[in-house]
Amino acid sequence: MNVNGKAVLLTGGSAGIGREIARQLKAKGAKVLLTGRDPARLTAMADEGFETLAADLSSAAGVDALVAALGDRPVDILINNAGLGVPHDVRNGLPDPDAADGCFYANLSAPVRLITALLPRLRARPEAAIINVTSGLAIAPNTASSVYCASKAGLRSYTMALRAQLAGEPIQVIEALPPVVDTQMTADRDMSKMPPQECARQIIAALEQGRDEANVGMVKLLRAVYSLSPALARRVMRSF
Repeated sequence: MNVNGKAVLLTGGSAGIGREIARQLKAKGAKVLLTGRDPARLTAMADEGFETLAADLSSAAGVDALVAALGDRPVDILINNAGLGVPHDVRNGLPDPDAADGCFYANLSAPVRLITALLPRLRARPEAAIINVTSGLAIAPNTASSVYCASKAGLRSYTMALRAQLAGEPIQVIEALPPVVDTQMTADRDMSKMPPQECARQIIAALEQGRDEANVGMVKLLRAVYSLSPALARRVMRSF
């Protein structure tokens, strides 16, 4: 797909991977509307020339409010990038079930609800795309972030099914699987991390090349390892 001139709705676009996706798409001529929750970050992106919308996608009401705010504007490319990570490890006491519910909604239910709401306008475009950002942890979960891993695995499964359902229609359905990326979510992890600029570049390349998946960075190796030994792949991911 040539992204020049395409209308993009990008959730979670004011920081991290989303911010770099927005910048790179804009540089290629796309018209990017991005969402976020932090007013200061949204203002900073508006100062860069982006159209922004404040949106909290941790509930059905938040998703519906975003759809209402869009009005009847066209959408060529929907990128479900917004996500939430929460600790959930029963070895450290009983985790917060409400936090788990919020993580599941933000990472899985919100993308499903947003896709369902916007599918008619995506179908109305000559060509369109849906990108769901999951994680290498959707393939090989770690121990401490069990709920986050499960939510991303659910989005991975949904994305694969949606791709099959839309086969034959001019809508690309792409799954982006990043490794550990240097963002606010991973700020407390002392390990090697991919720059968000490179992660964004690889995701956009998958869109431009018409690929079903963007196996970013070490995730390419992880897929190969997992096919040979799931146990070994899980050991690799313990540092995530």
